[in-house]
Amino acid sequence: MPSQNRRFFVTTALPYANGNFHIGHIMEYIQADIWVRLRRLQGHEVHFVGADDAHGAPIMIAAEKAGITPQEFVANIAAGRAQYLDGFNVRFDNWSSTDSPENHELAQQIYRDLKANGLISSKTIEQFFDPEKSMFLPDRFIKGECPKCGAKDQYGDSCESCGAVYAPTELKNPYSALSGATPVLRTSEHYFFKLSDPRCIEFLENWTSESGRLQPEVLNKIKEWFAKDEEGNGGLGDWDISRDAPYFGIEIPDLPEGSPRKYFYVWLDAPIGYLASLKNYLGKIGVDYERYIADPAVEQVHFIGKDITYFHTLFWPAMLHFSGRKTPSQVNVHGFITVNGGEKMSKSRGTGIDPLKYLKLGMNPEWLRYYLAAKLNSRNEDVDFNPDDFAARVNSDLVGKYINIASRAAGFLSKRFGGQLAAVSPDGETLLDHLQTAVGSIVELYAEREYGKAIREVMALADRVNEYVDANKPWELAKKEGMEARLQDVCSTCVEAFRVLTALLKPVLPALAANVEAFLQCAPLDFDNATRVLGAGHVIGSYQHLMQRVDIKLLEALFEPPAAPEPEKLIPGGEEIAPIISIDDFSKIDLRIARIENCEPVEGSTKLLRLTLDVGEGRMRNVFSGIASMYQPEDLIGKLTVMVANLAPRKMKFGVSEGMVLAASHADEKAQPGIHVLQPWPGAQPGMRIH
Repeated sequence: MPSQNRRFFVTTALPYANGNFHIGHIMEYIQADIWVRLRRLQGHEVHFVGADDAHGAPIMIAAEKAGITPQEFVANIAAGRAQYLDGFNVRFDNWSSTDSPENHELAQQIYRDLKANGLISSKTIEQFFDPEKSMFLPDRFIKGECPKCGAKDQYGDSCESCGAVYAPTELKNPYSALSGATPVLRTSEHYFFKLSDPRCIEFLENWTSESGRLQPEVLNKIKEWFAKDEEGNGGLGDWDISRDAPYFGIEIPDLPEGSPRKYFYVWLDAPIGYLASLKNYLGKIGVDYERYIADPAVEQVHFIGKDITYFHTLFWPAMLHFSGRKTPSQVNVHGFITVNGGEKMSKSRGTGIDPLKYLKLGMNPEWLRYYLAAKLNSRNEDVDFNPDDFAARVNSDLVGKYINIASRAAGFLSKRFGGQLAAVSPDGETLLDHLQTAVGSIVELYAEREYGKAIREVMALADRVNEYVDANKPWELAKKEGMEARLQDVCSTCVEAFRVLTALLKPVLPALAANVEAFLQCAPLDFDNATRVLGAGHVIGSYQHLMQRVDIKLLEALFEPPAAPEPEKLIPGGEEIAPIISIDDFSKIDLRIARIENCEPVEGSTKLLRLTLDVGEGRMRNVFSGIASMYQPEDLIGKLTVMVANLAPRKMKFGVSEGMVLAASHADEKAQPGIHVLQPWPGAQPGMRIH
């Protein structure tokens, strides 16, 4: 047990409740889960909570399309979370939602506290309004060119290319991601958190610089956000924390009488969801939340991805501090997960990892836990998944070095000695002393989130044990007369060593460790009892194989791209070839590659879909296409197609159609029903002309 027990409140970033977990979520949860298990094995108190980020226009819009309420939409997403978390042995103490009563209460109270502290202001702003949708556009539904680096198709709040943070009105060539329309500016009164207040700047400069709160590379990035140029531009700006109706979120309280309803921007109430989930959990176990969270001894630790650093290292601590609350003790930032040397994952190219597919293939979740742990460190670095490296690390290290120790020794003990351990001789004691002495330093590596170094140290210890096995050759001792005692001694040493190694791997491999504890018939392993031996006379159970090797065929199946639809049997098209035309006739038709940025049903029509198309000309086009009988709108979003770009606009009942999407159909609908949108080969880009 540690000399002084510590108290931790640990969270991961809240996933947005509009889709299933992806592999990046799973990596973050595994990283945090290892750290939580480590701290508990040290004897510390840890509350580990999560929640769904449930608010915002995207969820409101998705729910509307699905014909259900936002609450029902979020509940449906939440219902699928457990299969991922349980599947990868991630154990949150509580999982809540930012739409919980606790979060409504806390968000409104924090707002009131900030307002009382003079850090909430209001002003009339110009804001983008979608004239077709008749609504103010949320940041994520405005796209355009980054005002800093010029990258195209960036969201209205931050650039994924250069990391710049800006107001939506700063975007160049903006367009609505909902309708494709060019948004217009309209005025609206909004509420701001005054991050530019000198009090905030002074506090954040001190808070971010305090040792242990942030990684050095994260602090360097934050210093860039504080910096101003020679003309005084840049630095921290006030943060717009309000959104106009319609909006799914928490209503801003205490507005002047007669004011239109306003809602908190999702990024204000989302991190407060950490506290709300904790409060919900503590209420379940009978602990006073206010007393707990105010305790100076409680350390608040966040695990997040590098893409949300700005919100967690500036807005969040400032909100907490100036509302009279404790600030985070650590914000641990990790990179993204890539594949094969830094390539961005893509399911369609067969380079993505679907966590649920991984589990459904029967792949051991602790293979992935081990592999990610072996790659993770305390820095904000991307983690690359290489299939060959994955198989090698699991098969050669985890199974070949570690599991092999038990398999080489346990059988002899069971068959020859009834599973009973013997006293360890001096050479065995020397080996065990070496292992036990290393426990403290390896535990400290885990605590510092240097998982990769910890795993390397454990495998180095496993090498030492295997050297001992090879030097003593129990399989040869078993054949020699008069060597029974030495055989029992050597195998007992191996089992004692295997137990120490298992304790060191337990934060990473909790299910395997539980199986080892059952096999060894010992008390649950921790870092205290790992430094003591089971001792002579202890009886272990019969050995069952603890882990299979990775079958390369499973990895191939994991990375297999989604199967293409079965090709239809080709039959004559039912129409004669049209009369011959000249090349000059053909050249008059401007065929272009287009990306379908959005697709939605047309109210009042059963045949039409409204397509929002990017034809590479710096704006979106609106095209109506009679393909509703064949396609669900969501199946077309993001796909490339071909359109006639120079067709005269056609005014229709539902709006103006600015082109024509190419599709194929049979002349005899009964012979071969359906209409099929053309798709170009990979590599084509919006705007390319077809010659």
